[in-house]
Amino acid sequence: MEHASAAAAIVDTQGTVTGWSEGARQLTGRLAAEAVGRPALDLLAVPPPPDALATLAGTVVLRHRDGSPVAIPVRACPLLDADGGLTGYAVTADTTAGPEPTVAGRAFQQSSMSFSVFDTHQRYLRLNTVACQVMGVPEEALLGRHFAETVEEAAPSQGFLDHLRQVTETGLPVRYESFADEPSGNREHAWNIEMWPVRDTAGELTGVALAAFDSSEQYRARERLAVLNEAATSIGTTLDVVRTAEEFIDLLVPRFADFASVDLFEWVLGAEEPPDAAPHEITLRRVAHGSATDGIPEAAVPLGATDVHPAYSPPAQALRQGRAVVSQAGDPDFARWVEERNARGPEGSGHRAGVHSVIAVPLRARGTTLGVAVGVRIAQRDDYAGDDAVLAEEVASRAAVCIDNARRFARERSTALAIQHSLLPTGLTGQSAVDVAHRYLPSGSLAGIGGDWFDVIPLSGSRVALVVGDVVGHGITSSATMGRLCTAVRTLADVDLPPDELLTHLDDLVAHLASGESAEDVAELGATCLYAVYDPVSRRLTLASAGHPAPVVVRPDGTVQIVPVTAGPPLGVGGLPFEAVELELPEGSVVALYTDGLIEGRDRDVDDTTGALCRALATPADSLEDLCDTVLKAVLPEEPGDDVALLAARTRALGADRIATWDIAPDPAQVATVRQSVGEQLTRWGLEETAFVTELVVSELVTNAIRYGAPPVQLRLIRDRTLICEVSDGSSTSPHLRRAHAFDEGGRGLLLVAQLTQRWGSRQTGSGKTIWCEQPLPD
Repeated sequence: MEHASAAAAIVDTQGTVTGWSEGARQLTGRLAAEAVGRPALDLLAVPPPPDALATLAGTVVLRHRDGSPVAIPVRACPLLDADGGLTGYAVTADTTAGPEPTVAGRAFQQSSMSFSVFDTHQRYLRLNTVACQVMGVPEEALLGRHFAETVEEAAPSQGFLDHLRQVTETGLPVRYESFADEPSGNREHAWNIEMWPVRDTAGELTGVALAAFDSSEQYRARERLAVLNEAATSIGTTLDVVRTAEEFIDLLVPRFADFASVDLFEWVLGAEEPPDAAPHEITLRRVAHGSATDGIPEAAVPLGATDVHPAYSPPAQALRQGRAVVSQAGDPDFARWVEERNARGPEGSGHRAGVHSVIAVPLRARGTTLGVAVGVRIAQRDDYAGDDAVLAEEVASRAAVCIDNARRFARERSTALAIQHSLLPTGLTGQSAVDVAHRYLPSGSLAGIGGDWFDVIPLSGSRVALVVGDVVGHGITSSATMGRLCTAVRTLADVDLPPDELLTHLDDLVAHLASGESAEDVAELGATCLYAVYDPVSRRLTLASAGHPAPVVVRPDGTVQIVPVTAGPPLGVGGLPFEAVELELPEGSVVALYTDGLIEGRDRDVDDTTGALCRALATPADSLEDLCDTVLKAVLPEEPGDDVALLAARTRALGADRIATWDIAPDPAQVATVRQSVGEQLTRWGLEETAFVTELVVSELVTNAIRYGAPPVQLRLIRDRTLICEVSDGSSTSPHLRRAHAFDEGGRGLLLVAQLTQRWGSRQTGSGKTIWCEQPLPD
């Protein structure tokens, strides 16, 4: 340790210090006020040699103010008064070369930690080499000065000064973490600081010692770990691509970047799969960006716009190399890229204000590159470094997986929705039986699209089937199962089965499908279904349910009724039969069929929502379309948690003037009479043009009923959108269409009927069967 001048002190003949130089203060750390008036022996750590005054020279060991010993050669010169009498000694120590440092002194001076010693008034007494480097000035410029005089920024230093005073006042050590900038550097440093009191041999507090350890690397490691932990919880809270990118930006700005952006390939935002080959030009779409400055002045590309990245740009290099790319001011490509950004950005943009470092990291998930994230530093003084690149790749990897999850969910949802739209009926018509309106709302929940479906199926005799169902589960599997069931119901409806029998066959089908799946998928094939048949001639509604909510009927007088149907087990469960219920409806009644998503929910009471449904259906409306909208608005929350299907049908009735019925005796001679009666009825209806074909068809069907069937035999003509001819008998044996050979006497009747009419078929009734056919009406 070097000192600016020699140390000198005046000691009187009594051994009391009467004078004290600046060199002595620097050597011992004691001010003149602390030394003058005290015995000189109190300032020594070791008693002087016995012959010290005789030789007037020697080495003494002083006690530094911090308690450490200081060994130094001294010389004493007698001081005489005017009479030649001895008045004292002038003791000097040549400190230009300095004393030989002790081991403790060397350890203090050479420590890798910053060591400082302060007096009780927070003035510097001693600093080691590292402390001087941290302060950026030599020790001579600090010794004896108050700490507050040696720092420029008052706010950060105030806490440091408070802790020094706390140790002086309490005599207790203090340990804490502090953050400060190096005067000679650009990066903020973290310091673990410990202060403890220094006491003399009497136990009196004489100063405060300080040790500071630069923990910047450990602090930054903790910060990186905190960012990764936050990324795991804050990114990917939704399955929305854009929102996930915005969450990524919120994490980066302003902690990691002053400006950040996320650009994705076009196919990521659609339902397509990634292209097989990499494109020659890198064209990306901006989906999210953020800035530490209000207004995002750094954005050269607006949200939603596309951007072509040249090959030299950091984003293009990152995509090509598949790793993070760091670029700093001074790099020609960096300057070129910033200039290109400035040319596209608004005047006064953040890039013009001094961007000095940029990092670009590719967004890759499951081996596929989705886009690139870019971070820019403008106000932050630190350039991006290697540890920043490692952190950026870790966080980007997490964000990329979340973005890919959202993309896959959107793709599956889009596919399931497309499947449903292709399978659900469009342009429904109830012909003369009913007027219909429908609504289908896909679920917006994370579970995805469900398997809700509905249908309106025209049946023979102007009847119509109303169907609504719900497949357990969500996603493409449920949509595919829904398609199977929808097709199966239409196939079974063509056979004209009663509702309870149709559900029985449908239940067998679902059980068969489940038996072909793995054990884990059996439950996913469960479904509910409600099948209803309305006959506009009898005005009777017959329905059966397989675990499905009961429909609601609103009569013309406003009376609301939940149909008391006995719900059987869901499809695929088996074990119990399905029961049909029948009721007669006045013309103009509204029948509402729906899935459970309309009235059920996690936080919804079924009784309350069912009551709201009944009240909404009873509300007067100008049309069925308006009624459906009223129901959904009154019953559903803003974001339904499940798919919702609603089918509303207003019943019609065919008047007696459009129906003609004949009871026929089982006598072949009656055929001619019946033909004549049919011709007369057609004339009354103005359908003379159809007489020839109709009489021929009636003759064949009635003859077959008399010859092969059983009494009673009945003929019915229905004038609807087509001319319908029905012949019923008491036999349950169904006829079969076959081709007669050349010499066969019979077998051509049904073949003739099939060729002369538009459609034909048979259905079982409670007392036998009915053979029916339809032919178009004249224009």
